[in-house]
Amino acid sequence: MKATLRWATMVAALLLFQPAQAAEKLRVGKSVPQAFSFTPIEIGIQTGIFGKNGLDVESIAFQGDARMQQAAAAGSLDILVGSGPAMAFIAKGAPIKGIAAMAGPPLLMCMVARPDGPKSAADLKGKKIGVSTAGSLTYWLVSRTSDAQGWGPQGITAQPMGAMPGQIAALKRGDIDGIVMDLATAFTLEEKNEARIIVRFGTLKDFHNHVIFATNPLIADKPNSIRAFLKGWFETIAFMRRNKSETVKIAAAVTQLSEPIIARTYDEVMPMFSDTGKFDPKALETLRKSFVELGVLPTEPEMSKLYTEAFLPK
Repeated sequence: MKATLRWATMVAALLLFQPAQAAEKLRVGKSVPQAFSFTPIEIGIQTGIFGKNGLDVESIAFQGDARMQQAAAAGSLDILVGSGPAMAFIAKGAPIKGIAAMAGPPLLMCMVARPDGPKSAADLKGKKIGVSTAGSLTYWLVSRTSDAQGWGPQGITAQPMGAMPGQIAALKRGDIDGIVMDLATAFTLEEKNEARIIVRFGTLKDFHNHVIFATNPLIADKPNSIRAFLKGWFETIAFMRRNKSETVKIAAAVTQLSEPIIARTYDEVMPMFSDTGKFDPKALETLRKSFVELGVLPTEPEMSKLYTEAFLPK
């Protein structure tokens, strides 16, 4: 009897001091460093939501979808948080697949001009508008604006210029006439009287502004890690909806913008986030047509091959 008790005590002690299972490391890329729409990554990290789901998430920022795709192809990323138009990269052979429709209408995006520049979209024919990269969401929005004015997709010149600081400097010099940018940065420039918002894109309803992707190796080897990430992601979105003040505080630190600016952005942008991640057929059709309009693909792809809903929370 005593031997049995001693054995039980030893087993209990071993279990007590056994190290906790290590969290699964995931390298998560975001296509730009300062957009409010990508701050759920840091919010999920800092609030412990991803950790609660067994994940150690590392956030890695890039200057545009194209550079993020290069990192994924080189094996440096596991999850990518980018634009809906980036689904075209899959049709071109990128080793990724869409795993969640992250956001709908592009409420985050707007076009700005100098205070003494164009006053509205009607003034933009032949003008040069700064965008991140060719074929990006910002590039497509310029094309869409031109087409809506009856000038065809090339009536306004989209000028790929990379990172936002360089675009803002070019706008101030007069090298370009406007920029497509995130709303928080636009609010900041307006506050300084350095730019003025002239176009908002929230009326584009049938659209997936942002999509979450997973690399093919992660899909093949660690499907449960994808499920855990998406579970954590949507728990983070729910947290953000319930906790504006804490969300604003973290997002302001991530974007390096003021809390009043982020609070204003929160009110404008939160409605675009999906609570389910499900892909909308009409939004997919808009994206499918955009790939050809942008000259990214020669023909419209079969969209069902570019995404899966198998990992979404039930």
